[in-house]
Amino acid sequence: MYKVRTYNKISIKGLDRFPRQSYEVGSDIAHPDAFLLRSQKLQGIDVPASLLAVARAGAGVNNVPVAEYGKQGIVVFNTPGANANAVKELVMAGMLLSARGIVDGMNYVQSLADIQDPAEMSPLVEKAKSRFAGHEIRGKTIGIVGLGAIGSMVADMALAMGMTVVGFDPVLSIDAAWRLSNEVSRMENLQSLLARSDYVSLHVPAVDATRHMLNDDTLAVIKEGAVLLNFARDAIVNPAAVLRSLDAGRLGKYVCDFPEPALLGHPRIIAMPHIGASTEESEENCAVMAANQLVDYLENGHIVNSVNFPKINMERSPGTSRITFSNDNVSGVLGHVLSILANHQVNVVDMMNKSRGELAFNIVDVEKKPGEEVIDAIKAVERVIRVRVI
Repeated sequence: MYKVRTYNKISIKGLDRFPRQSYEVGSDIAHPDAFLLRSQKLQGIDVPASLLAVARAGAGVNNVPVAEYGKQGIVVFNTPGANANAVKELVMAGMLLSARGIVDGMNYVQSLADIQDPAEMSPLVEKAKSRFAGHEIRGKTIGIVGLGAIGSMVADMALAMGMTVVGFDPVLSIDAAWRLSNEVSRMENLQSLLARSDYVSLHVPAVDATRHMLNDDTLAVIKEGAVLLNFARDAIVNPAAVLRSLDAGRLGKYVCDFPEPALLGHPRIIAMPHIGASTEESEENCAVMAANQLVDYLENGHIVNSVNFPKINMERSPGTSRITFSNDNVSGVLGHVLSILANHQVNVVDMMNKSRGELAFNIVDVEKKPGEEVIDAIKAVERVIRVRVI
């Protein structure tokens, strides 16, 4: 029986992915094999010795101590792309809200609530509507910073709306490159993108390299009057620099999903309450993907969409037992483990080894289930982190 401890409210469609006959799932599970969560911060939470994996139902993992978990052999999953459409649609809403006087216009209409006569209201509305005039986004240039699952969808949407699209991503993956339309012009650096974009939409993770990447220096070169849209992470933008750029007349508007006190009340800031992924469909998609990834890892040792371990998948050989182990990515560890199996006359049928950064992961199918003395010997190998028999 596998045990999964949940945090936050997880969509029932995701929870239903765990077969009831072989999984115990709940918020008060003791000795869990896995955590399934959304926004719960795991920093400072005790790590059970039984914990094998963590699945974050969402793309960002800044609420998970990823590096610390990796050192303990705990695989951390996220769900890239599961909430991409929800975020994409909110980016479009943000662009339209910034381009047209929609919010101010609606507020003005509500201020007329005391008027009961339509004939009295109509001329007032007609007279005031010029105050809320805006512009169309067709023909404008949008610069997309980060061309992954969400960024590429925003690019397609903008192209369909008749916009010119430029993009910048210093770590564009091969998969992302295949998804990207050939109508997107790639910029060599962030400054080039900022200088020519009427709209700038951010879609990069919050890591050390991206912290406050929009700051006084970068905003100094942004196209005058440009709109900055941040539906990625608050840490990517320096809010004090945004306020200085707005007040200096350089930045036109700032639209974000991350309100904070300093930003409230400014006439050219539109702040939303972190609703980028808050759709029924998005929450279901994230929960289902996260649950599927946990099931495949716990039952087969397969890893997909991990942020700390390599992607690995090996078809299971019929009638075999499976050993998986993680280790520091140094030479000699796999050879040592294979020698132990040979010395104990455990025949290897198939195997796969993958590495990512400082960590490596191995799947080894053997003819017969290894005894405890074999597993103990593997655990004792220097630089081996964690061993399982599935």
